[in-house]
Amino acid sequence: MVFDDFRNNDGNSANNNRQNLLSSGWRPFQRDFDLAYFGQVLFHDTQELTQKTINLASYYADALGRRDYSWWANILNVASDYTRGELQKFWNFITPEPLTPDNRYKEVLSTETPIMQFVSRNSIPIDYVLNRLQEITVLRVLKILDRPDIITQYYSERDFYFPVEKFINWERIDVINTVYAYWSKYDIWLQIDPYDRGRRQYTLMARDMATLINKATYDLAVMLSGYQSRVGKVNSLFPIRTFPPDIQNFTDTVQQAILNQHQLAVVVHGEPGTGKTAWTQAVAQEILVPLGFVIFILDHDAITNFVPPTYLERICIIINEADNLAQNRAYEVAQYNNKTEHILSLLDGTLYQSVVDESGIQMKQRLVVLMTCNTTERLDPAMLRKGRVDLIYEFNQKFV
Repeated sequence: MVFDDFRNNDGNSANNNRQNLLSSGWRPFQRDFDLAYFGQVLFHDTQELTQKTINLASYYADALGRRDYSWWANILNVASDYTRGELQKFWNFITPEPLTPDNRYKEVLSTETPIMQFVSRNSIPIDYVLNRLQEITVLRVLKILDRPDIITQYYSERDFYFPVEKFINWERIDVINTVYAYWSKYDIWLQIDPYDRGRRQYTLMARDMATLINKATYDLAVMLSGYQSRVGKVNSLFPIRTFPPDIQNFTDTVQQAILNQHQLAVVVHGEPGTGKTAWTQAVAQEILVPLGFVIFILDHDAITNFVPPTYLERICIIINEADNLAQNRAYEVAQYNNKTEHILSLLDGTLYQSVVDESGIQMKQRLVVLMTCNTTERLDPAMLRKGRVDLIYEFNQKFV
């Protein structure tokens, strides 16, 4: 009896879910006959088609030829669930399946939403903010894509579709099993998988997602600073034109280098109050953001844990007080607390580019690193080696 109760509960749950789908706008998907597809089946799978046709005819012959029942009962038997199920299997064999993603789409970007923050030894706020950035990127891409061409869901051995003309947003789509959506204009797929407590995973799949991601991440900035990490926008209090003329001229040089080089590292140094940090914010807001760069502001704690997201094409990293991080390793004090190797690996790309994950998106990245320090004397000589830092400038006048 206990087993029967569980089975009945499962059946009731399936019926309730099916009713929920129908009541929330989903409709059963009916496969259309495609002559070209049927021709492929006929010529390339003749034996299987013949066998299935004979089996279907046999089912109908059995249904109509029962001797213990009257003729009208046999006719009703033709419309029974069993016979109708066999006809559906045959129809599914000779008609094309609903469109689903395949392995051609190698660029994959996914996120769980809403992102939950867990602070522990293995999950620090930096991880949360980078995951939040990825969530924002995926959701912004979906907003750009707008209404898809098709939305399908398979549940309880049936295919369902959601009428796209009734689509409002993804939050209102009832997701019981995996949902697929497709945009033919961009040749991009969306897969939605449901989790517990209303959480979902959104996965985008396409041949080329760069343009959409660049649009979705426009004007974003990320501050990675221990427990104060967050995603937002760059806020510059001082426009570039308010800086002294010599710094404006240097800014023109930096701008030209940004346009010409795929990787650029700039160090500005000077006494406190000369406007170094304000200048990096102004360059980020007025030059880099309009060019499509995503801005990352890293503090001392974030340096050791930061890896540039591979799905971003243009990245700017701002590191303030670099002389306290990349101290000369020849000094004894630098042996105990310095992040020199991590900064060097960011400049070289040797750490995060040594192993490439082929399952995700691998952009040909453009990287700009802006560093400020009070003096270059404490910097490790390897930092200033040719090929790592391209431009160095001293701020002399009190500004802030």
